[in-house]
Amino acid sequence: MPAFDQRPGAVRDGAAIAHFGDPITEQRRLAAGAAVVPLEDRTVIEVAGEDRLGWLDSITSQALTGLAPGESTELLVLDPQGRVEHAAGVFEDGSSVWLIADGGDAEGLAAWLQRMVFRSRATVTLRPELALMGFVAGGEAEKTVVADAPNGGPLVWADPWQHVQPGGFQYAQADRHPGEELAWRVAILSDAAPLAAGELEVAGALAAEALRLAAWRPRWSTEVDERSLPHETDWIRSAVHLNKGCYRGQETVAKVHNLGHPPRRLVALQLDGSDAVLPEPGAPVLAGDEEVGRVTSVARHHEDGPIALAILSRRAPVGDLVVRADGVDVAAAQQVIVPADAGATADVPRLTRLSRRPAGEDPRAAH
Repeated sequence: MPAFDQRPGAVRDGAAIAHFGDPITEQRRLAAGAAVVPLEDRTVIEVAGEDRLGWLDSITSQALTGLAPGESTELLVLDPQGRVEHAAGVFEDGSSVWLIADGGDAEGLAAWLQRMVFRSRATVTLRPELALMGFVAGGEAEKTVVADAPNGGPLVWADPWQHVQPGGFQYAQADRHPGEELAWRVAILSDAAPLAAGELEVAGALAAEALRLAAWRPRWSTEVDERSLPHETDWIRSAVHLNKGCYRGQETVAKVHNLGHPPRRLVALQLDGSDAVLPEPGAPVLAGDEEVGRVTSVARHHEDGPIALAILSRRAPVGDLVVRADGVDVAAAQQVIVPADAGATADVPRLTRLSRRPAGEDPRAAH
């Protein structure tokens, strides 16, 4: 989407435009549904063929066989030990399934899917020429963004994070989950140039990331590492169906959810902004002198100020923490997302222990 680089104030950071000169104002407009974000750090994968839904259902964490045209969901690809390898938003248009993946994951996901086709009637195609535009539903941006889809109908993915999905489970114990307040949408466009040249307000990636963090929403490019289980980030809420058929990694997903606890847990951090120091992803999180985890994402929110997501050890204490950034210890108020006792949901009957009685004692004496 090079046309957006010509917008006044555009500042690029790697694959995406970070902002257009005023990140906080852009964030307010985005939250109000009055601006769109060019999502240049995501890539589209098209899966076509009559077996596409059943085939994807059999190899991923999500139940997809009943997905109707116009419906959205999310899937994960897990390794045999249940760790997250790939993630994607899913939109079915009646002819193809459209997968939206982080740019760093798209080629690996597409290659893995192509290796798994075997005799299924399905084709997998990377579509880097398609543009992705993010916006919040319900405002002027939604009215203006026309999803000029390759198959002739609108392609607009509705992020399922807003609600616990069928077959999903929420570990967060908040009275009202902040994800409910973010009606995030992503439009797939054949050509974004008209939007770039038009008068529609635009926002940068910093604005979108701040809204994501405030909603406690995990992302492959930031919250996932080689050890990640979906339980640790509450991703079972939107991307895992606990009652579907067998798929790779399912045994671990079921075992941790029903009988165990995830070894790590996602938290939200409210950072002290008095030193004007914003930690980088990867900054250590300390409880006293002990390192208990790492920051995964950081943003400046237009209402909440500096905020972060972090992955901590399950046994990390609940309470105020410290994030070490550039030699400065930044105070961080912890808000638990995934509690330490997450999992172990199965109601397993326990055998009554029989007490030992001294030899020769009449068991009826106790009655």
